[in-house]
Amino acid sequence: MTAPPAHGPHGGALGSRLNWLRAAVLGANDGIVSTAGLVVGVAGATESQAALLTAGLSGLLAGSLSMAVGEYVSVSVQRDSETAALATERQELHESPEAELDELTALLTARGLTPDVAREAAEQLTERDALRAHARVELGIDPDDLTNPWHAAWASFLAFTVGALLPLLAIVLPPASVRLWITVASVLAALTLTGWWSARLAAAPAPRATLRTVAGGALAMAVTYGAGSLLDAAGV
Repeated sequence: MTAPPAHGPHGGALGSRLNWLRAAVLGANDGIVSTAGLVVGVAGATESQAALLTAGLSGLLAGSLSMAVGEYVSVSVQRDSETAALATERQELHESPEAELDELTALLTARGLTPDVAREAAEQLTERDALRAHARVELGIDPDDLTNPWHAAWASFLAFTVGALLPLLAIVLPPASVRLWITVASVLAALTLTGWWSARLAAAPAPRATLRTVAGGALAMAVTYGAGSLLDAAGV
């Protein structure tokens, strides 16, 4: 009889992949909305393709770099906190191993194990890898999978850039007579897609989340286009 295939634990890895995917979708959404608002606003003031390209590229670079730096700083702080927590736990295990064993037993008991089973499990986990056991059960950290600020920075940079390219290309490639309408239509279509994906990843109602995303993008373009038109009318 053939034994069933072994399945390793994958909940943490799946959760991590979903978080990265959600961040990528939201980063692309930010790139779409911010760049669309910028180029549509400029389009309200001028029909110059050079001005639109300059504004769009400036917005793309500024936004993607800002997202990357912000994500790097944020994740670096998180990684520093995780590293400090692991160092503290390592010191406590060295100085008071029995107290840490009692603590791990109490944590496992609080998760539903009987005291005897929790004690036995705590002893086995401690014997195998005490730091890993406390990191996962007590701190919720995987010592072998700490957050990487460079990965986060590059992911944010690429996601924003991909999103920003859509309104940038839509505003500079078509003829002047239709570029605004093509940009608005393509942006709203893209926001429909990112809104739907965001809702699916968050297990939220898709129609409501999609409507919010599309409405927010439409409002941003309307406001910036109105501002650009007013500046054009004022001769600024």
